[in-house]
Formats: sequence, structure tokens, C-alpha cells
Amino acid sequence: MKRRPLLRRSRKAGLPPGNLEYFGEKITGKPTVSVMDFSEHEFREFRAKSVEDTFALRETATISWIDISSMIDGETIEKIGEHFRIHPLILEDILTQGQRPKMEDMEDYIFVVLKMLSYDEKAEEIKADQISLVWGRNFLISFQEFEGDVFNAIRDRIRNAKGRIRKMGTDYLAYSLIDAVIDHYFIIMEKIGERIEILEERLIENPGREALRDIHTMKQEMLFLRKSVWPLRELISGLEKSESPLIHEATVMYIRDLYDHTIQIIDTVETFRDILSGMLDIYLSSTSHRLNEVMKVLTIISTIFIPLTFIAGVYGMNFELMPELKTRWGYPAVLTLMAGAALAMVYYFWKKKWF
Repeated sequence: MKRRPLLRRSRKAGLPPGNLEYFGEKITGKPTVSVMDFSEHEFREFRAKSVEDTFALRETATISWIDISSMIDGETIEKIGEHFRIHPLILEDILTQGQRPKMEDMEDYIFVVLKMLSYDEKAEEIKADQISLVWGRNFLISFQEFEGDVFNAIRDRIRNAKGRIRKMGTDYLAYSLIDAVIDHYFIIMEKIGERIEILEERLIENPGREALRDIHTMKQEMLFLRKSVWPLRELISGLEKSESPLIHEATVMYIRDLYDHTIQIIDTVETFRDILSGMLDIYLSSTSHRLNEVMKVLTIISTIFIPLTFIAGVYGMNFELMPELKTRWGYPAVLTLMAGAALAMVYYFWKKKWF
């Protein structure tokens, strides 16, 4: 996993509240504005040339979903805020990368910010994109840092008038977008679960430094996931308990189901964190066990050779009056004695089940 760049929030120190300056990761490319304007019986979709082309949608009787990606231009964000009457502090949160997931009920509109996660199969890493939602009576604006999202299924449902999405209001559309983001978390959890299973097998078979590095990397990922997921509990609970007229009673039931999904993800994240913490103990135990095995073999070899070394040392002394020196079978007898001593010790160790 690539190390995520540190968010230099200190660069915002001293700036006035509502300052619309982007301090996040560098984004290349032009911002794109796509629009879906629909009702139960009407639908149109187009790519706007500029954000000014969407201003007329604020007063229409239909529901308008304005999706803006790669939007880092403070001046353009300010224009949107002025026309749709979005508070400057909300606009600042939209431009602030690394914003904590939260919701704000501003009476005329509701603001939600959360992390949209995706999994890169090749790099085996989690990528995050901050997404902000602002919805009023008949419009919903989604702000994304980068192009590419998890909303294609929702777009297809709107185009083909499947389900109830074109029959309900902007609150149900917002629920659908948040639900798509949270459901994608389950895919991330499955990928991480598979990696943890593989890592556990490696730890038992070959607990090397690479495995330890992978544990450290995954612990960082789980820490990032925990920071992204835990605030969702408060966010969804706030939507469920909100008394805003923008959230209808029919949508509350779906939001309650969304809360259950969030709790499942949080439980999964905490379970994975406990497993990874236990993996460090497994690594240390496996390493210690391997070291003990090596030391046991070396100790047995050393113990076998101690009496052999003693005998060889005795007969290595330069004394003339040693009866074995004049005996014809003295040398083979000493070798036989040494071999017998070694075999006797090996048999003793085997009986004791020391190897």
C-alpha cells in the first residue's frame, strides 16, 4: 500500500472562516458537471458546459441530480453556493480534503460528507474519494474529488425507471447514493478478509519480515477504515432522527436499514483489527518457536560432541607412556568408543523425545 500523503491542515491556520481554497491532493483535468433531471414520467440527462447551466434547475418541479467531479476551483464553488444559498462554512468543508464524515441540517437543505472507498486489485490498496451531498426540496448536488464512482447502478435505475427512485423525493435519492457508498464497503471488507486469511497461513508457515511488513500495512489500512466508518454511525443516526421536512417518513425506514449496515461494517472493522493485533502475537510466537527449534538442534549436536571432544583431547596430549599408543588395535578401539558414546547419547535423546 502506498503511503497516503499527510493532510497539511496547518496551511489553513490563520485563514478566515469559509475560505474557499483547496489544500488536498493535486488533481489534474477539468471539472465535469453531469445532470439527471427527472420525475415519475419525465427524464433527461446531459453534460453541462459550466455550472451556470444548472442554475435554472433550482426552481423546477422535477428532481435534479447535479454531479460535479474534480471540483477544486474555489471561485466556481462560490458561484454554486451563492445561487443555491449554501453557507460558506459548508462550501469550505466541501473543499477540505480529509473531512470527517458528518451531516448538517441547515433547514433549507441538508449537507452530508463521507468517504467513498474503492479497492485497487493490482496495487492491493484502498483508495478514498471524499464525496459531499447537498440536497434541498427538488435538487441534489454531489461533489466528488475525482472522476469515477460507485453510482452507475443508481444512474441505470433512474434512466430505466426501475424501483421507486423516480417516484420518491431527493431524500430517497440521497439515501440511495449513501447506500451505494456503504454497500461498497462490504466489498472492501471481503477483499481485506481474503488477504487476512492468506496472511495467517503465511505467518504459520513462514513468518518472515515480509509478513511483518504486511501486518503493519494492513493495520494502517484498518486504522484508515475505522476513521472513515465510525463517524458514519453518528451521521446515519442524525439522518434517522432528523425532524427536517426534507426527510419524509417513508424514507426513514430505509435510513434505519442503512444504520444496520453501518453497524455491521463497524463490527467487521473491529474484528479485523483484533485479528491483526493477534497476528503480531502469532508472528512473535512463530519466530520464537523457530529460534527454539534451531537452538535445540545446535544444543543436541554440541552435547553429543562434548564427550567426543574430551576423548580426542586426552589422546591428543603428547605423553610417551600411554599403553594405547603401543597397542595394534588402540586407534580403532578409541574410534569405536567415541562412536558408541555418540550413539548412546542419540538413543537417550530419542527416548526422551527431545527430537
